[in-house]
Amino acid sequence: MVSPRPAPAARTREASRLPALYAVEVRHTRVTPFRYALAHRTYLWLVDLDRLPVLPRVLRPLARFDARDHFTGDAPGLRAALDAHLAAHGVDGADGQVVMLAHARVLGHVFNPLTLYWCHDRAGRPVCVVAEVHNTHGQRHCYLLRPDGQDRAEVAKDFPVSPFFGVEGGYRMRLPLPGDRLDLTVQLCHGDGSRPLTATVRGIRRPAGTRGLLAAVLRHPWSTLGVSLAIRRHGIRLYLKGLPVLPRPAPPAHPVQEDAP
Repeated sequence: MVSPRPAPAARTREASRLPALYAVEVRHTRVTPFRYALAHRTYLWLVDLDRLPVLPRVLRPLARFDARDHFTGDAPGLRAALDAHLAAHGVDGADGQVVMLAHARVLGHVFNPLTLYWCHDRAGRPVCVVAEVHNTHGQRHCYLLRPDGQDRAEVAKDFPVSPFFGVEGGYRMRLPLPGDRLDLTVQLCHGDGSRPLTATVRGIRRPAGTRGLLAAVLRHPWSTLGVSLAIRRHGIRLYLKGLPVLPRPAPPAHPVQEDAP
């Protein structure tokens, strides 16, 4: 069985249901300069950052959560890395439960296009959401979000994600904390009101015990490598359709962390 570490602080009502797995479908729809849609199936983990799953030794290569894969890459743990990031951005009170949605490291490989952290205070009230993005250049960057009562947030884009888009415009997101279902939406919005790209992540909650993990791995072996390969395959298709590759832009004024090998 997957067993959690002891909980050091108060939790929200989701605590008793974590960790969890989600069988998901990721969809991207581009509408300019031509319409192009893609879909990819995989699975994601939803975990309590203070109670990361501890797997039986024989299964640990199938799911590891390493601080080196997130934020600056040099913190002693994921919670410490997040706390340092929040402190650097003047966020107070996010000292309760943090729920993370991410890929785990599988067989030594990980790629997280988007990692989400729902941060709460000690009373279980939402404080903020951190959206951590990894791009195809091997860099990572975080957006600090303050969703409204409908779980919607907007933020200016200041980090290159795809070689086919620059850094103009912003994101409009809907990021409800997952329950029995996962339903996320991210739209790229330009200043003229256009929405050239919409991405959705939708899925169904599954148990995160040994049987559930093995079933997910059998359906999607080496899942994180599959995500990387799918991104490159669709990038080649877009290039062959005539979509120009933009020059790699300069990084934003604030530091951008390079992914560790």
